[in-house]
Amino acid sequence: MSREIIRTDQAPQAIGTYSQGVKVGDTVYLSGQIPLVPETMEMVDGDIEQQIRRVFDNLQAVARAAGGSFTDVVKLNVFLTDLEHFPVVNQVMADYFSEPYPARAAIGVAELPKGAAVEMDAIMQFE
Repeated sequence: MSREIIRTDQAPQAIGTYSQGVKVGDTVYLSGQIPLVPETMEMVDGDIEQQIRRVFDNLQAVARAAGGSFTDVVKLNVFLTDLEHFPVVNQVMADYFSEPYPARAAIGVAELPKGAAVEMDAIMQFE
């Protein structure tokens, strides 16, 4: 099965030894995104809602670069340093996704890269 590396300048460049996304057959694996502004590679200014929106925007950019959209997302993982922010994830997610929603996990973690409060990765499946 062929493997294609997904790259876009509309999302932050990888800050380590990984690709923004990898497409294998009809499946695309979107690497974890934190609230970095692609143009500056600095964390977005603002509260947790703005950080979550930046993460969704980054994931969406990689999804588009792979030829898809959030309607193709079948699994979303959300990593939070404070699970008290989970209701904000639900609120913001409703602006980016519609039913049927993807499967999802929310995981509380001690810390994330660059001191981020939120990180998300996803899996897309094309029909």
